[in-house]
Amino acid sequence: MTTPLLELKHLRVAYGGIQAVKGIDLHVAQGELVCLIGANGAGKTTTLKGITGLQPIKSGTIRYAGEDITGRPAFELVRKGLSMVPEGRGVFGALTIEENLAMGAYARQDRAAIRADVERMFDLFPRLKERRTQTAGTLSGGEQQMLAMARALMSRPKLLLLDEPSMGLAPLMVHKVFETVVRISGEGVTILLIEQNAKLALEVAGRGYVMESGEITLHGEARKLLSDPKVRAAYLGEGA
Repeated sequence: MTTPLLELKHLRVAYGGIQAVKGIDLHVAQGELVCLIGANGAGKTTTLKGITGLQPIKSGTIRYAGEDITGRPAFELVRKGLSMVPEGRGVFGALTIEENLAMGAYARQDRAAIRADVERMFDLFPRLKERRTQTAGTLSGGEQQMLAMARALMSRPKLLLLDEPSMGLAPLMVHKVFETVVRISGEGVTILLIEQNAKLALEVAGRGYVMESGEITLHGEARKLLSDPKVRAAYLGEGA
């Protein structure tokens, strides 16, 4: 296997005395769409926070593009091409859509290219174009999710971390968001997708990892995981 774009080795993350992530191994190759699924509280979001420097890790290593980035601050990782769309979206509610997109490009200096990327985001998310001067706090949950994704893409990431993009959205909007995830992946952006909606995540991903109580309990091709009796019983509401 060639050097993964992202590789976690024996990653442990703790909150006080609570072991939230218990020595996991995970990798994402260039161009892959990989999902990490599991129930609420399994340790998925904590894993992302460890990767991005938002939560100190207890032990283990994180490598990105062949470089050890363990403990590096989030702002430095963005400059290296690693961006995250956080759980709960985290848009700047008092700023307009256009201003939120500009915040996503804060580390860039190529003004003409930034303007071109704004228009590209409006092509990818037509609903945002219709509301470009509207403040983000007045948008629906689905529109805010689109804006959060567009803002992250404005940094031109090589690796995009998506944390629960379907959370709190109506079914129709969930499908729109996932269609966009597939499109972004098709354009060459490597994606690690964190999701509770196991069925949708495994349907769009190439590979998947199943996380339970801070540990990776299963991993492999997404199609095989989708048909695995344990996965179907635990996450798809079907008998084993």
